[in-house]
Amino acid sequence: MNLLRRDLLLTTLATGVAVPAWAHHGWSSFDQNRPLYLEGRVAEVRWRNPHAELLLDLPQPLVLPADLRNRSLPAQQAGVDGPALLARTTLPRRSDRRWEVELAPLFRLQQWQMKEIVPGDQVAVVGFTFAEEKGAPLLRAEYVFHDGRVVGLRSSPA
Repeated sequence: MNLLRRDLLLTTLATGVAVPAWAHHGWSSFDQNRPLYLEGRVAEVRWRNPHAELLLDLPQPLVLPADLRNRSLPAQQAGVDGPALLARTTLPRRSDRRWEVELAPLFRLQQWQMKEIVPGDQVAVVGFTFAEEKGAPLLRAEYVFHDGRVVGLRSSPA
């Protein structure tokens, strides 16, 4: 660990002041007007803060489920219009077979009592990528469908 990062970490621990994560990006980096659907097998998991991350291997061809817009969604504290979001959800235009998926911080996943995802699990997500799908194949998840449950990641459960 370089000295600047070590000193910043020690200062943070001593003062209790939060600092932004290195290379972390907020919601404004993602195109929230075009939700995408991904489904596949989890290749790798990083269950850590600032947020959990998955590497998701997609089948080819990827198919949008016929029942997606009718799926029941959990209530959460944030004002997310889940049914409208699902109605607008589409498949990515790009053909990448592996996507990185960003989930919520671990504290929020614990609030939802979300079972830890492990490599080999089948997972579906609805979320957002960069404008015009430029850059890396990265999706910030809004909803996770896993192990028979749906979890909303924008906020805590209502």
